[in-house]
Amino acid sequence: MINRQLISSIVAVAALAFATAANAQTPTASQQNQIQEAQEKFTAADKNADGKLTLEEAKAGMPRIASNFKKIDTNNDGFVTMEEIKVMILK
Repeated sequence: MINRQLISSIVAVAALAFATAANAQTPTASQQNQIQEAQEKFTAADKNADGKLTLEEAKAGMPRIASNFKKIDTNNDGFVTMEEIKVMILK
């Protein structure tokens, strides 16, 4: 028989996940357009198609990203991903 405390914990985690998803920011039409445009530019700038931009790739294909590279690279790994760019757009 499953422990009641375990069931209670599972229900609490599920409720928290649902509440977090429900409160997630829905992008505006303008933000959606910015994300789509950024994705197209990102794909063109990502010369080795590894899913991340080096500073050099950003300078060549996404100069605004390059000028804000350190700010966008939130995990400080030396690369900018499309996910990091999306976060910047949605702020």
